[in-house]
Amino acid sequence: MNLSEKTFIVTGASSGIGEILSKKLAQKGAHVVCAARSADKLDRVITGIKSNGGTAMSVPTDITDLLQCQSLVKKTIERFGKLDVLVLNAGISMWTSFEELNDVSFFRQLMETNYMGAVHCCHAAIPHLRSGGLIVSCSSAQALMGFPYHSGYAASKHALHGFLESLDIEMRGEINFLEVIMGWIRDTELRHNALGSDGQKMGENKRKHTSQSVTLDDCTEAIIAGIKTNKKTIYIPGKLRWVPFLNVFFKAFLRRKVLKTVDDNME
Repeated sequence: MNLSEKTFIVTGASSGIGEILSKKLAQKGAHVVCAARSADKLDRVITGIKSNGGTAMSVPTDITDLLQCQSLVKKTIERFGKLDVLVLNAGISMWTSFEELNDVSFFRQLMETNYMGAVHCCHAAIPHLRSGGLIVSCSSAQALMGFPYHSGYAASKHALHGFLESLDIEMRGEINFLEVIMGWIRDTELRHNALGSDGQKMGENKRKHTSQSVTLDDCTEAIIAGIKTNKKTIYIPGKLRWVPFLNVFFKAFLRRKVLKTVDDNME
């Protein structure tokens, strides 16, 4: 895909992966519509893009609200006349064991944002993406297997994976799909905003990243490369490509490796 003059919607664009991805896409000549809940943070991102000669607009959007997602797509079409790529990046995480939870009700929040938010965006965007458009899902290895201390998050990503795989079949090639399977990415707010045992954001109590994590710059460069080369699935870091195979044929080994990685991350 030649990114120049293509119109992108990027959800979760006010920080982290969404912010950097939006800026890089604009630098490559794309028209970028940045969506997130915080208008102030979006304005900062848009100002940065325009100061570097890029084309972008912000649309404050709560993706858990279907009407707001419909408005996001409508404003995109009104401004740029088309929609080429929908990037599903917005999401929230958790970091606590299930038995330590004081209240499981925040699992609904995880599903509403990580799964239903994507459903809302897709439903609004699909009529404009037919005939070669692209849906990019910024997902996680936790969409492919269970993961300790992330039970609700993994469940929401499993739901998203199943939904988009089903949609891919239904579209019969009219819309392309790219699933980005990521590990731990540094310099995002995902851990800062992850929900703890009390259902509140962990903030400064967030877990620290290990040397196995990937930089935000490397992550976004890999996503753009995947878009440009029409990949169906990319893994960041590349070693995650072994997860589907190991989860089928060497499940016990994979679980031991995951547990050790998580334990090291919690020290």
